[in-house]
Amino acid sequence: MLANAMVAPSISVTDLDRAVKFYGETLGLPQADGPAGVPPMFQCGDGTMLLIYPREAPSVADHTLASFKVDDIESVVDGLSAKGVTFEQYDMGEIKTDERGIASEPQGPKAAWFNDPDGNILGIFQM
Repeated sequence: MLANAMVAPSISVTDLDRAVKFYGETLGLPQADGPAGVPPMFQCGDGTMLLIYPREAPSVADHTLASFKVDDIESVVDGLSAKGVTFEQYDMGEIKTDERGIASEPQGPKAAWFNDPDGNILGIFQM
C-alpha cells in the first residue's frame, strides 16, 4: 500500500525561526512552498520532504530522526563543519567514529551524526 508513497519525517523544534535558519542556511535545504498555516517543509533530494514544527518543550529522542544519503561523506562533513556543525564522536563497539566524526566499515557504509539546535540527532551516510 505505501511502497510508492513519499515519506516525510517530522521533527519538533522549540524555536521555529532558529530551526528554519539551521535547516535552510546551514544544511542548505530549500524551503518548500506550502499552504498558509502549515509548518515549514524542506525539500530533500528525490522528492522527499522534511517537516519541522514548533513544540514548547524539546523532544527527547536518543536516536537518529532523519538521515541523508550523500555521495561524498568527507566533503559533506567538511562543508557542514565549516558552517559550525559539530559531529558526534561515538565509540560503541561496532560504531566508532574517527576524528572528523565519520564511522566506517571496510566493506560497508560510512556514516556521521550531528544535532540540530534542539538536540535532534540527524545523520548522513554514504553507501
